[in-house]
Amino acid sequence: MAHFHDRYRDRHAGERSYTWVKSRLQEAGLVSKGKSRGTPRRRRARAAIPGLLVHQDGSTHEWVPGTAWDLIVTMDDATSEVYSGFFVEEEGTWSSLRGVRETLARRGLFSSLYTDRGSHYWHTPAAGGKVDRANPTQFGRAMGELGIEMIPSYSPEARGRSERFFGTVQGRLPQELALEGIATMAEANRYLAESFWPAMARRFGVEARSPGSAFVPLMDVDLDDILCLKEERVVARDHCVSYRGLSLQLPASHGRHYVKRRVRVHEHADRTLSVFHGPRRLARYDADGAVRPEPVALAAGWRMDAGNATDSTVSTRFAGPPLRCGPSGDTAEPVAKRLTTTGRVFPVVHDRLFQSRQPGRVGSPQAGGGKPDRSRAIKSGQISICY
Repeated sequence: MAHFHDRYRDRHAGERSYTWVKSRLQEAGLVSKGKSRGTPRRRRARAAIPGLLVHQDGSTHEWVPGTAWDLIVTMDDATSEVYSGFFVEEEGTWSSLRGVRETLARRGLFSSLYTDRGSHYWHTPAAGGKVDRANPTQFGRAMGELGIEMIPSYSPEARGRSERFFGTVQGRLPQELALEGIATMAEANRYLAESFWPAMARRFGVEARSPGSAFVPLMDVDLDDILCLKEERVVARDHCVSYRGLSLQLPASHGRHYVKRRVRVHEHADRTLSVFHGPRRLARYDADGAVRPEPVALAAGWRMDAGNATDSTVSTRFAGPPLRCGPSGDTAEPVAKRLTTTGRVFPVVHDRLFQSRQPGRVGSPQAGGGKPDRSRAIKSGQISICY
């Protein structure tokens, strides 16, 4: 068309504009109309404050010569700050949960998470179609329990900010790893945390458009029982729960009550397992299906007296004021360390009502020692025993 218009002006001294000539030729059917280009995309404005919108995405690349890893990055839309970034062999549910966990530990709960439509993020019934929000993945279920809204992306252009970020990283990081002589994933992850991400923040970080933050403190949230895999099972007649080739035997005190009942198996990031019935944890297991002892929880206002050791893997959580251990007056922290390293288990006793007369026994000062009525003490709350 441009060539025709040039000859029209040069050879025939035409004075009409290019658009006029093109329109007349189209009306005569001599030139076809081109397809509309549509409305041009506008670059989306960043979120106003940190914590409103967080991106998570992965990039497969040959980061070191001859080896391709997946780089999983969780970053803020408002500032481009990287809250979590690490290499893994392959992107999936566990790597995505790890990125969220590290972000929560660093800043707290955020409002929404923007991801692609990978199968570990979303179920998509039709290829290239809409996601099925009514049928969440394990990752989606965990975000729902945390109250984090998930937002799917339907095109690379919609993920423009993270795509441009990965383009920058792919242009810089391989050269830096080579200069540092780094060839293993462990060394590369250490370099990311200690050097690369701080340097990227100084070079490419931006100030948020508005003051403030949308992050909310986690408070008392048990992330181990949220950022995990959860599947329902039915307890068999032998009081066992089958899970991925393992037979999880419920403790004798629980098994008879739960035959044929639906329970929930939690697989944690360290591959240990837990079995729940409703909100109650029935048992813990190691990765091979062996039962693990439950931690002993101590409530505020209680002290400990030396007792008999029962298991070397018992761990203890402390709450409230410093606790005393016998006559030594140890505080809670060193006592906790001794519990986990020596395996000594201490009966929990209320300061005002009981004192220890000998290891492993609890006596009443009014009665001058001896064996107390333990069942009555437990029911009245004088002794706290947690399972």
